[in-house]
Amino acid sequence: MARAFLIVLDSVGCGGAPDAGEFFNGDLPDTGANTLGHIIAQHGLNVPNMDALGLGAAVRHATGIDTPGLDAEPQGKWGVAREISRGKDTPSGHWELAGLPVPWEWTYFPDTMPAFPEAVRQALCQAAGTQGILCNAHASGTKVIDDLGAEHLRTGQPICYTSADSVLQIAAHEEAFGLERLLQMCRDLAPMLHAMRIGRVIARPFTGSPEKGFKRTANRRDFAIPPPAPVLSNWVQDAGGNVHGVGKIGDIFSMSGIDTLHKGRDVELMRALDGLAETAGEGDLVFANLVEFDTEYGHRRDVAGYAAALERFDLWLGQFLPRLGAGDLLIITADHGNDPSWPGTDHTREQVPVLAYGVGVGEIGTCAFMDVAASIAAHLGIASQTAGRSFL
Repeated sequence: MARAFLIVLDSVGCGGAPDAGEFFNGDLPDTGANTLGHIIAQHGLNVPNMDALGLGAAVRHATGIDTPGLDAEPQGKWGVAREISRGKDTPSGHWELAGLPVPWEWTYFPDTMPAFPEAVRQALCQAAGTQGILCNAHASGTKVIDDLGAEHLRTGQPICYTSADSVLQIAAHEEAFGLERLLQMCRDLAPMLHAMRIGRVIARPFTGSPEKGFKRTANRRDFAIPPPAPVLSNWVQDAGGNVHGVGKIGDIFSMSGIDTLHKGRDVELMRALDGLAETAGEGDLVFANLVEFDTEYGHRRDVAGYAAALERFDLWLGQFLPRLGAGDLLIITADHGNDPSWPGTDHTREQVPVLAYGVGVGEIGTCAFMDVAASIAAHLGIASQTAGRSFL
């Protein structure tokens, strides 16, 4: 019974992107950024299950650095993938992993005050039903609610900000502003932003108070540009299989090619993956994104927290692998980097590890993001519609 499981560890890059110098965190290029490499060097990392699949070998292959504590002889297929799309963000990485490089240049808002053109600011006010907005600049998503949460509650105005990604984010209090009101605001704005080639409008609901502090909730929602051509999920459906999205996969692909969707915190998503290992049918694809490596630890520049999250995932992986059947393929990879030791708070342009379980042992070497989609198509015996090549 052939099934495929693709798990994207959001932002778990391994350095060495040859074009990293063309991408920036503020004024500093991403040259030398290495999410996994710097976590290993600065904190250490105990992930024996991923290491057995080839994680340490992949990090060494990417940059030639030492990986103390990650020196197992790989028992799976392993390699490193490079991206060709001109981005270091969620849509670019996931679209290309699914076989489709982004066919255009994204639009980015400038790191100025204000960041948004007047027409966008007016559209934000109209969609919110307010006289103004707060922030209107590049900002850290967790810091901005700490800084402006009280003013948001006082004025009722949404907190609107951006980053080095092609994105417009809107933070608002789930209760005082209203979750559905925030989601509708993002829905109303998305067509205008998509026409500008802004990749995503993201709803960032939070709760709390000035006295007790503010905290983002799990009700984030991404309103992304739909892929302009069929991707892996569509190929699987066309061949008669079902596609089970886990995490923000449905948002990333605007639900194109997605049959079922499981959302929640990463720990809940790993439980959903356990269930899908039992229930997914022959020819099915399980496509998962675990986002908290990026949102909770990468952007917050928390090296120790990032390491602990990877170790928690590895513990789960150890009990997940025996759930897979003889005909199953599991690929673990990432969509970009977010080096928690790097200056700034934005993503970093990096290569990503590719670990394949269930299809033998051996070195893949350096491959393309698109090769992941081609390999899954080959495993499932369906037609591939990408220039990528299978590494199986």
